[in-house]
Amino acid sequence: MKYELLKTEGRAKRGRFHTVHGVIETPVFMNVGTVAAIKGAVSTDDLREIKCQVELSNTYHLHVRTGDKLIKELGGLHKFMNWDRPILTDSGGFQVFSLAGIRKIKEEGVTFNSHIDGRKIFMGPEESMQIQSNLGSTIAMAFDECPPALAERKYVEDSVARTTRWLYRCKEEMARLNSLEKTINKEQLLFGINQGAVFNDIRIEHAKIISELDLPGYAVGGLAVGESHEQMYDVLDHVVPYLPQNKPTYLMGVGTPANILEAVDRGVDFFDCVYPSRNGRHGHVYTNHGKLNLFNQKFEKDMRPIEEGCGCPTCRSYSRAYVRHLLKAKEMLGMRLCVLHNLYFYNTMMEEIRDALDAGEFAAYKKRKLDSMAQGQD
Repeated sequence: MKYELLKTEGRAKRGRFHTVHGVIETPVFMNVGTVAAIKGAVSTDDLREIKCQVELSNTYHLHVRTGDKLIKELGGLHKFMNWDRPILTDSGGFQVFSLAGIRKIKEEGVTFNSHIDGRKIFMGPEESMQIQSNLGSTIAMAFDECPPALAERKYVEDSVARTTRWLYRCKEEMARLNSLEKTINKEQLLFGINQGAVFNDIRIEHAKIISELDLPGYAVGGLAVGESHEQMYDVLDHVVPYLPQNKPTYLMGVGTPANILEAVDRGVDFFDCVYPSRNGRHGHVYTNHGKLNLFNQKFEKDMRPIEEGCGCPTCRSYSRAYVRHLLKAKEMLGMRLCVLHNLYFYNTMMEEIRDALDAGEFAAYKKRKLDSMAQGQD
């Protein structure tokens, strides 16, 4: 289990992360399959075809439905969903704090009601690690609190201090679980999460503390939750230099193609976001010349693919006019084709970023890509 830093250009990193489920070439975009499936009827066979390296599933959602113990009984998440490449599971922390209307935070963990059936659930660091161990994911995220981006300083300080204490407990519990005979993935990796809202001094101090734990990777959490893009970039400018350069740096829940390009430039090499699949399900598709809304009437007779030269399954076979027809007719195939295209676009962009870094031409690539996407589309 190691991260090779192959090349840098400014702060941008080109890496290779070796895991028990295969090598991850970075920078990488993880395709979000919350409940062990990409929304929009996308299968794991599809994921292989559209160049997905890492699938991301959600600890909280799989715990409340279908249940992590059942998934363990069935051989773990990889076997359950027929995916032989890396899987990252987030800790459930963000969902606990965003979905649970009524929750009680204590030092032990959080008590809240399930958004599915209202039953009372307790989750703390140990429970989150146990659930993720049952799932057998490649990378498990530490259980943390995600404070609102614009929360008051005192609240953020207390929250970050508790998140730090929880991280120590996560590390200890994962070591214990990885040593057990019946654990599915004894090589499961723990990533710590940096928090601190938009207070750079809190984030920097937190980054220093968690870096001392020498974890396999580190995430920057609590962004893209209400702050501006400029505030997000400012936080990255300040905090990323204090996270280990020789470990993966993961920006959670981000973002648009422009966000990703800007964050790569600031030293981030792992990403995830629901944008490509969510937008695709609503007929919004990404191209190198901006985003298209296929519900727009101007595409009614447009027999071109979504993007000329795109190698995705949708563009190889279908026209804008046909995909628009499917969307208007509320046929599931329309959503599926848009999601496939968008994920292919994101995965291909990451491939282009890696190629540009290999060639020492990332700065030129970034400018060209941003200029092109800002032009708009015909």
